[in-house]
Amino acid sequence: MSTATLSGVCPECETDLTVPPVVEGETFSCPECMLTLRVEAVDAGVLRLSMVEVQLRDWGQ
Repeated sequence: MSTATLSGVCPECETDLTVPPVVEGETFSCPECMLTLRVEAVDAGVLRLSMVEVQLRDWGQ
């Protein structure tokens, strides 16, 4: 029995990605550029991804 995987391309570094099944709204990091990506849609095993802007905390220093 084989495990289904999904594929996509990082919108920042254009690395080809292969990930286990995910659903819309899930986030994960690109292993190449470490950018946080959000799954916008899954269509026929292909992911449409967008970059997630990470807000850094200002610790007042």
